[in-house]
Amino acid sequence: MSESSTLISNARIVDGTGNPWQYGDLLLTGDRIEAIAPPGAIPRASAAELIDASGLVACPGFIDIQSHSILSLMIDGRSLSKISQGVTTEIMGEAWTPAPVAGRHTDPMANAILLMPISDEWRQQIRGWTRFGDWLQAVADAGVSPNVGSFLGGGTLRHVGKGMEMGRPSVDELELMRRTMAEAMEDGAFGVSYALIYPPDSYTDTDELIEICKVVSRFNGLYITHMRSEGAQLFEGLEEALTVGRRADLPVEIYHLKASGAANWHKMPSTIARIEEARAHGLDVTADMYPYAASGTGLSSLLPTWTAAEGQFFENLENPNVRARIRKEILDDTDSIGQPSTRGGAAGVLPVGFYKEENQPYVGMNLAQIAADRGLDWLDCAIDLLRSEGQRIGTISLSINEDNLRTQLPLLWIKFATDAAGVDPAWAVDLGPTHPRAYGTYPRVLGTYVREQRLLTLEDAVRKMTGAVADRLGLRQRGHLRTGYYADVVLFDPHTISDRATFADSHQLSFGVQDVWVNGQRVLRKGEHTGAVPGRFVRRD
Repeated sequence: MSESSTLISNARIVDGTGNPWQYGDLLLTGDRIEAIAPPGAIPRASAAELIDASGLVACPGFIDIQSHSILSLMIDGRSLSKISQGVTTEIMGEAWTPAPVAGRHTDPMANAILLMPISDEWRQQIRGWTRFGDWLQAVADAGVSPNVGSFLGGGTLRHVGKGMEMGRPSVDELELMRRTMAEAMEDGAFGVSYALIYPPDSYTDTDELIEICKVVSRFNGLYITHMRSEGAQLFEGLEEALTVGRRADLPVEIYHLKASGAANWHKMPSTIARIEEARAHGLDVTADMYPYAASGTGLSSLLPTWTAAEGQFFENLENPNVRARIRKEILDDTDSIGQPSTRGGAAGVLPVGFYKEENQPYVGMNLAQIAADRGLDWLDCAIDLLRSEGQRIGTISLSINEDNLRTQLPLLWIKFATDAAGVDPAWAVDLGPTHPRAYGTYPRVLGTYVREQRLLTLEDAVRKMTGAVADRLGLRQRGHLRTGYYADVVLFDPHTISDRATFADSHQLSFGVQDVWVNGQRVLRKGEHTGAVPGRFVRRD
């Protein structure tokens, strides 16, 4: 009998393939699933620990293909809000990664997606990560509960070659970027990830994307994209993504597929039809999504991307001529009708990421209310808030249609992701409100859309969280419950699993996930984190 063995008995097994559930027992030994058998078929003496899973579902650990836990894992390796949802693997890298430190990318924190108070020790270590793999190995070695992997952030790659300059790279700059991309793939990157609405990613044209993706294709990697537009130019953004996939000959994954803004909600059926048409003609394109009718980004994203050129974003906001140009460009834009593209315009923009004491009274107010309080129009108000804070200001935008969500959820080629960091309410509450997806994405799908609304089956929902993601990433021996696979396992109660976090009260852990194992070690026991940190650096096979 192994001291590191666990027998889970009488579980309703959902194996991650989409196959119908079946009752059975699972024997976990070391970091692997040693056996899966009908109830009672595995001798009780085979295990050091026995767990009666009657009434519970056993499934593979969830794989978050769009995680933003880069900085939060350096603060707290337990990733409580993710582990308590059943997430056992976090895949990072949208736009930004702290490594490699190369070329003109000498300050890895310059384009950080999230502002969190990491220690001076980590900051010093970051500057020594010359290669992509240095970062992920260092994080795993420091001790984290989930497995960790990543795409190479396209913004980081662009920063390596060209800094924050606009325009096409020179021959030498492009060659440096190609070489850096190849090294990242050798280190285990899943591919390259661009968020084409944020600078410096937005300064990358289609031809440059194709050249970088040709390198990724040589290593059988993925192009994963926050498209250049999810609103007025949604169709054009989609066509660009498909063009990159065809011309670079590699699979395409679309981050958080949505039609953003009330004026664009009607475009989702045509968007779905175009993706399915491309798939029917042999292009490997799929997408993921989060189950909320609101997005999360920075208030800075309301402004044109050229304002951040040369790294002078906040300096530019002090220039009256620049502000005049911003006003003309935004307020004269026929697509925007002079308002943000959300439900209710400026009233649908909820800035929540305030750090300065002077701005704390605005937490819980929308941009229209803040503007009225300050006696300004919404645009001047947004600019002044950004100037005051000196950072991007985390913002929730009420920009997504619930009917579109319901249409997307059952699609065969859709997967689920959080688009969020793993946090702990004990310290994250001090950072201010956040998007509830950080706490509730997977339980919300399983509780609201599977159990209550029955929009998709339990088996298909689990597949979209596990096996479909592992297969997409080339993560072998994870994402399924199979003999010999790594023991990333979740036990949850299908009758009670639910999300608790809301937009009004975001720092609330979800409910219903009872036990979680990562590489055979129990990280969640009866809903409580054990403190175990068995996570590993995972790579594309």
